[in-house]
Amino acid sequence: MTDTPARLVIRQPGEGPSYWQPVPANGFVRCLLDPTVTGAETPFAMGTQTVDPGCHVREHLHDANEEVILVQEGSGEAHVEGEVHPMRPGTCFFFPRNRPHSFHNTGEGPLTFLWLILPHGLESFFARIGRSRAEGDAPPAPFPRPENVLQIEAETVFGRLPA
Repeated sequence: MTDTPARLVIRQPGEGPSYWQPVPANGFVRCLLDPTVTGAETPFAMGTQTVDPGCHVREHLHDANEEVILVQEGSGEAHVEGEVHPMRPGTCFFFPRNRPHSFHNTGEGPLTFLWLILPHGLESFFARIGRSRAEGDAPPAPFPRPENVLQIEAETVFGRLPA
């Protein structure tokens, strides 16, 4: 028996919430762990994001969160503080608070990376801007971000980029 409020969680492929993502990333996100599932004493969220070829995750920063990215599949580039860094399986990034970054799929196939954010909140952003996805669903036609995306960003884990 353990004296922690945290719960053991095991998620198999296809389990857990997943969301199609709007342009410019397209692709999809799997939200695997968050405090509502784990009860973890240190609130975090973790999942994966798959970005379609030729698409990108726009430049952003997290003003109150730290983020880890671990590339699992595909190839691309991370743009960080004016420098371009290759993204290939096994590449790991740690982003302290307030570090602008973007991810660009420059490869022929999907670019998939694991994301871990402390404290949590990124899972809420993905749910609010995306569309529900089930394993095996055909991708939808590209769709725009919600008109109130800036409000959603401010209410979740995003800070303002420097001018």
